[in-house]
Amino acid sequence: MKKGVMRPGHVQLRVLDMDAAVKHYTELMGLIEMDRDQQGRVYLKAWTEVDKYSVVLRPADEPGMDFMGFKCVSEEALDALRAGLVAFGCEVQDIPAGELQDCGRRVRFVAPTGHSFELFATKQQTGKWGVNNRNPEAWPRDLSGMKATRFDHCLLYGPNLLQTYELFRDVLGFDLAEQVLTPDGTRIAQFLSVSTKAHDVAFIEHPEPNKFHHASFYLDTWNDVLRAADLISMTDTSIDIGPTRHGLTHGQTIYFFDPSGNRNEVFAGGDYHYPDHEPVTWDAGELGKAIFYHDRVLNERFLTVLT
Repeated sequence: MKKGVMRPGHVQLRVLDMDAAVKHYTELMGLIEMDRDQQGRVYLKAWTEVDKYSVVLRPADEPGMDFMGFKCVSEEALDALRAGLVAFGCEVQDIPAGELQDCGRRVRFVAPTGHSFELFATKQQTGKWGVNNRNPEAWPRDLSGMKATRFDHCLLYGPNLLQTYELFRDVLGFDLAEQVLTPDGTRIAQFLSVSTKAHDVAFIEHPEPNKFHHASFYLDTWNDVLRAADLISMTDTSIDIGPTRHGLTHGQTIYFFDPSGNRNEVFAGGDYHYPDHEPVTWDAGELGKAIFYHDRVLNERFLTVLT
């Protein structure tokens, strides 16, 4: 049952060198800088997104994710979700409107994995970048780099996957779209969707809480993923793996790192999910094929490098 959460709204990432980070996310990935604030944060968006921003970069001494935010259908739904979080046992923090530029009030909570999430319903809408909303052209002609189309999801590492799934299912209305199970039936990976996408957030079982694996951005085609790989080499950007295909979600993918060490993904394709779909299940013994469908071998760096 849907609870009023629409989609991923934003992610705030910590970066060590703001100039280098902005260059990476704008010139290489093709995001558009939209604003800066007195805290030194930089706000960015992908060109198809109607809200003013989806990525916030914060200057810090160590990399990683501060929080991931989800947008709700209304302020009334936000109130109901807040009450549900409290009833579930979450400590909630009410963050006033304007703490993030041009964003309404936010309700922040910590999941059992240790990650901070927040819900909001209001953010200034600036429309798609470079195309009108009436008789629009196919795409803007001034995009840079990979031309990422949207912020899509995050993959996060932490403990207590079952309790986190119960929170996202029972309070926030997410479905379990895909999972990895050990022989005794323990879930060690879960891909959760609140839309028709393969996933909007995913979790991997990990003993240390609140670890960030990657933020992912959508591209239109496999050829765009190959072009992204070319740009990664042209710019001597640190690459993790790819281009290849996932078994999980079947998306076509490449992973690389921003200058601070935060992992990024760009991908195309992938499965879709509806609430009446049975979760897709992978056996833990097939994890190599599940993650890297072609090589069928796990990349140790992919599993262990976290921020």
